[in-house]
Amino acid sequence: MKRRTVLAGLGGLAAANIIRSADAATVVGVTKTEIKIGHICPYSGNASSYGVGGKSHTAFFKRVNDLGGIAGRKINFISLDDGYNPAKTVEQTRRLVEQDQVAFLFNPLGTPTNTAIHKYINSKKVPHLFVATSADKWGDYKNFPWTMGYAPSYRTEAQIYGKYIKAQRPNAKATLIYQNDDFGKDYLHGLQDVYGKDFDKVFVKVVTYESSDATVDSQVVTMKDSGADVMVTACIPKYSAQIIRKSFDIGWKPLHVMSNVSASIASTITPAGPEKAEGIVTSSYLKDPTDPEWKDAEDMKEWRAFMAKYIPDGDTTDANYVYAYGVASIMLATLKQCGDDFSRENIMKQAANIKTVALPLLLPGMSAATTPTDFRPLKALQLQRWKTNTWERFGAIIGA
Repeated sequence: MKRRTVLAGLGGLAAANIIRSADAATVVGVTKTEIKIGHICPYSGNASSYGVGGKSHTAFFKRVNDLGGIAGRKINFISLDDGYNPAKTVEQTRRLVEQDQVAFLFNPLGTPTNTAIHKYINSKKVPHLFVATSADKWGDYKNFPWTMGYAPSYRTEAQIYGKYIKAQRPNAKATLIYQNDDFGKDYLHGLQDVYGKDFDKVFVKVVTYESSDATVDSQVVTMKDSGADVMVTACIPKYSAQIIRKSFDIGWKPLHVMSNVSASIASTITPAGPEKAEGIVTSSYLKDPTDPEWKDAEDMKEWRAFMAKYIPDGDTTDANYVYAYGVASIMLATLKQCGDDFSRENIMKQAANIKTVALPLLLPGMSAATTPTDFRPLKALQLQRWKTNTWERFGAIIGA
């Protein structure tokens, strides 16, 4: 299928804006001069490292406005803090929907937080798009037709890890630590998919933590004491950094397979200590901004220019900025597909009909696409290993 690129369309926004209907109907969150978009992320709390996503989105849509907006309309991007607290997410969502009357929600972060608003936002028939969580349930187009995921599902990711562990350590004694919510449980279920009835024999210790916990140091000691030689961690960056550091400090060196939500160098590896992360295996679908292989890639140069102009104080080793730029690009592509009809119904329709698009900063060979029965735009991953000061990819790209 022939691809089209979002990058190629960015410079043509101003010209495209000329083609619009002067008497377009006003719908919720949309006027003849404005499109109002709602966003929620943790600028505070235990997951505050993800706050750079909101910072990046704000800058991205400022650039869109600088280039003329969408169909003659400027983006009014309203980004609120929920502290990774589901109760606060509900409060902020109600404000965005009922008070601010946004046209839709874009990329709100977190599995427990999005779970808290899942039924509400669908009952209101508000597009809940490209959520910043890869829980398997965000692809449930039948029961939740107004919610759409973005990245490959956690369950698929865990299945890939399970097959890798089987191949590398056929006689493994393994341990798993996961966040006690749908995010973490997807990893548990994905590993169970691979090991079946042998799961309890292979995984000799399974422990959890709550997203409100101060530390997971005691869980690390418990896992070490189990005698495991493989550790799988399904944790957000704060706790992944603690696990890397604590494991090293107590002299435990299992094969460590880590959720890719913690693959950011700035958010996880640097706080833990790069030397303590040696050999960790994870996965990705994005280009690593520290990898010299991408130094002269056009999309990487475009992203660096964006960072230099719009977020000059941003840490360009932080993969969360790379992620945010890519997901904002698919949102832009969706809005451009809407023509001059920005009703909630049409926005959702277009999000569910994205033709194969080569988003910036995806790994070579990867692309995004959706259909009315496929609400998972990205479906492939590649394994990578931490070596000295960067991630090194290995093996083939693995599809869902």
